[in-house]
Amino acid sequence: MRILELVRLAISRLAASKVRAALTMLGVVIGVASVVALVAVGQGATSGVTARLQSLGTNLLTVNPGSSTSGFTRGAAGSANTLTVEDATALAKVDGVAAVEPEISTQQFVVFGDKNTTTSIVGTTADYAKVRAYGIWQGSFLNDASVENGLQVAVLGATTADSLGLTAADVGSRITIAGLPFEVIGILQPKGSSGPFSQDDQVVVPITTLQDHLVGTDKVRSIGISVASEGQIELTKAEITTALQNRHGTSGSNDDFSISDQSQLLDTFSSITATLTMLLAGIASISLLVGGIGIMNIMLVSVRERTREIGIRKAIGAHASDILLQFLVEALVLSLLGGLIGILIGLIVSLAIGQVAGWGFVFNPLTVVVAVLFSVAVGVVFGVLPARQAARLDPVEALRFE
Repeated sequence: MRILELVRLAISRLAASKVRAALTMLGVVIGVASVVALVAVGQGATSGVTARLQSLGTNLLTVNPGSSTSGFTRGAAGSANTLTVEDATALAKVDGVAAVEPEISTQQFVVFGDKNTTTSIVGTTADYAKVRAYGIWQGSFLNDASVENGLQVAVLGATTADSLGLTAADVGSRITIAGLPFEVIGILQPKGSSGPFSQDDQVVVPITTLQDHLVGTDKVRSIGISVASEGQIELTKAEITTALQNRHGTSGSNDDFSISDQSQLLDTFSSITATLTMLLAGIASISLLVGGIGIMNIMLVSVRERTREIGIRKAIGAHASDILLQFLVEALVLSLLGGLIGILIGLIVSLAIGQVAGWGFVFNPLTVVVAVLFSVAVGVVFGVLPARQAARLDPVEALRFE
């Protein structure tokens, strides 16, 4: 019997008992939909974080201070005050460095008119926008003159501007930060969140102004560095390390700073998300096992119900291989239809999650191919036993069956 004829016959048999066929496929539908959705979500999350890291700045290196020690207690990395503006100035002269920006930050109360918010005040230099890849929506950014002279000017992040009710027409207005007046000279383009932190909820002011009026220290929280090209990152990182060791009198084993780059963060996150995605997909695959057992159970019942039909077919010349193939194709059709429906549902779910999470729809054709192969494998593995049982029926005994 031709395969197409067997498929047509299998579909007609399933159509004769639609409810039973639908319930039989349900396990496969749920399993495939779960696997497709979870894999797509994992890939979407990775894509979203990659975009966020890239939005932090082009070829970005970040120098952080080392850890502090109090008595016999060692603090967390970054808890010491070991970096200065002079360090940033020295690093700007290293080969391969395109731009450098030192940062200090503090949380302060900001007021504009009758509205207020508490947000991060970032003290930095004119290269901050270049290193961190910020664009200006309205007005202008800090310049060297405002930093050198410690002017009380501010550039607002998009979220902070919204919180204070500032619009494009309000550029040039005055706000107060911790009670001190600042002129708003610009509003940044929105960039979104980086993990739990918003890149748009901040006020950027000259680092000299923040040092003089709000923090009272010449130490910096971090130094952001933009490398001239991606191919120079490793070499530039090594030269920066050497330059800081010479300035701080360290030799590697006792460095009071650390340097991180985007590739390290991305590799770590990608490894975590890949592991979690595989774990969740493995758990979801259990539904496929349950669905396969359901198919096998229904096919065994079908063999018993159709014993007399099998006996008649064998009596008029059907071979055991014909019977085996017929029941195997029925199991395959059940699992494949369930798999296709599951793929469609999984893609819809992943699309909805991607829209809500903000990383959009990430489609990988390989996921669909694997899901189809899974469905076929379920049909073959769990359809073999019922098919073999049907093929082995004795025609004489089968004809006697009522």
